[in-house]
Amino acid sequence: MSVRHERGRAGEDYVCGYLTGLGWRISERNYRIRGGEIDIIAEKGCITAFVEVKTRKFGSLADGIEAVDAKKRACILKAADRFIEEHPEADRTIRFDAAEVIITTEEIPRVLEIKYYEDAFDAFTVC
Repeated sequence: MSVRHERGRAGEDYVCGYLTGLGWRISERNYRIRGGEIDIIAEKGCITAFVEVKTRKFGSLADGIEAVDAKKRACILKAADRFIEEHPEADRTIRFDAAEVIITTEEIPRVLEIKYYEDAFDAFTVC
């Protein structure tokens, strides 16, 4: 696995721990379909959160949340639609969250900061 993938994995692992600490249950990680992917699917009560994780090295000029652009949101929505079709449950509230994880530039990264955005976008803000 490349260093880039290791860093991304470290960010996702951290967000899973963060959510678990808040009482969420991680139901899926890296849920993929043709044309779409969701990093983390978490559930708490009747809420299902589809979470996009962006991991950035400390000092990066690009803001992680800005990388969740219209094209990326469309891919997430496509995958979320499929997941919902495969897991029909009554009274489910859907939420699209995003997390930005800032890590060190070391080969084995350490997390420096997390910014978590609840309701980062919805199905109507794709375009």
